[in-house]
Amino acid sequence: MTRLTRADLEALPSYVPGRNVADLARELGIAEAIKLASNEVPYGPLPGVPEAVAEAVAAAHRYPDMGVLALRDKLADRYGVAADRIVTGCGSVALAEILAKTTCLPGDEILYSWRSFEAYPIVTAGVGAASVRVPNTPGHGHDLRAMADAITERTRLAFVCNPNNPTGTAVRAADIDRFLDAVPSDVLVVLDEAYREFVTDAEVPDALTRYGDRPNVVVLRTLSKAWGLAGLRIGFLVAQPEVATAVRKVLTPFSTSLVAQAAAIAALDAGDEVRRRCALVVAERQRVTEGLRKLSVEVPDSQANFVWLPLGERSAEFGAACEGRGVIVRPFQPDGVRVTIGTPEENDAFLAAAEAALT
Repeated sequence: MTRLTRADLEALPSYVPGRNVADLARELGIAEAIKLASNEVPYGPLPGVPEAVAEAVAAAHRYPDMGVLALRDKLADRYGVAADRIVTGCGSVALAEILAKTTCLPGDEILYSWRSFEAYPIVTAGVGAASVRVPNTPGHGHDLRAMADAITERTRLAFVCNPNNPTGTAVRAADIDRFLDAVPSDVLVVLDEAYREFVTDAEVPDALTRYGDRPNVVVLRTLSKAWGLAGLRIGFLVAQPEVATAVRKVLTPFSTSLVAQAAAIAALDAGDEVRRRCALVVAERQRVTEGLRKLSVEVPDSQANFVWLPLGERSAEFGAACEGRGVIVRPFQPDGVRVTIGTPEENDAFLAAAEAALT
C-alpha cells in the first residue's frame, strides 16, 4: 500500500489538551466539574473585550488586516519596541512552529530542556528536524550549562521556556546571561515567556528589556494566559527586523483573525485589571504550594499560574483520583502533574482532592 503520510510521525505523540469539563460532569453525575488543566485564568474576559469582539463580528465577512498594523502599533507602544520587530500569530505556539520552519531544514537540530513545553517536540518533528532534549535539573528547571554544551554545528534553534511549562520553575538573569554568551551567533535562541506576567522573582529577567536587542534572540509572548484570550488564539514575538521579516515570509496568511485583533487591542487597554488578577493568582499560588507541601509533596517554587507535583509513576493515578472528585488536572506520566491556579473555591476543591489521593 502506498504511504500517504510521513512514517516518522507515527512515533510522535499528539498534543493533549485539558479534558472537557462537561464530559467529566456527565460521567460523575454532578452539576459542574472544575478544570485546572490548561493554565487558563478563571476570571472571564477583560473589560471591553466582549464589546470589541461583538463589534468586530459584524465585519466577519471581510478578511482581517494581514499586516496587523493597529495591533502591532499597540504592542509596540506598550512594550517599547519598534513595530517592525513584532510578528503576531495564532497563539505563541503557532509562532514557535513558524520559527522552526523559518530556521530549520531536515536534519538540523532544535535544542530544548525536558520536561518542557510539550509542543516543542511536535514542532521540531513537523519540520523534519532532530530534537535534542537536555534533562532538567534535580530542581525541575533548565540546565543551561548542559544546554550550551549540547549545541553542535547542526543546532539552528534553542527554546528556553521561562517560566518553564509544566514545572513552573524559572531561570535567573545571571544564568541566562552566561548561556547567551556561550551560544554561537548563528543559533537562534527563543525565550518563551508565555507566563511572564506571573513572575514575582526580581532575579528572573524580562527578556524584552534585557535581551531584546541581541541579534540572535527572539522573545515569545502570548495573550492567552494573563490577558484572558485563550479562546481567541493570539500571541506575538519580538525579534530583530531581519528575523521578523523572514518569519513573515512563511507565516500563514491572515493567521491573526479580525476578531482576535480587535479583542487584543481592547485587552491591552486593561493593564491595571491584568495586574490585579495576576496578584490574585500569585497569592493563591503560594497558598496552594504551602498546602501541597503540608501533604509532603516536594512542590518547586513556581513563577507561573500553575504548580508542579513531581509524583513520578504515581502521576496518572493521582490525576484519575482528582477527576474522581470532579477536578481535572494535567498528568505528565511518568514525571509529574501540573495544576492550574484557579479561584479560591476551585483551589480548595483541588487541595481536598489532593489530600484524599495522597493520604
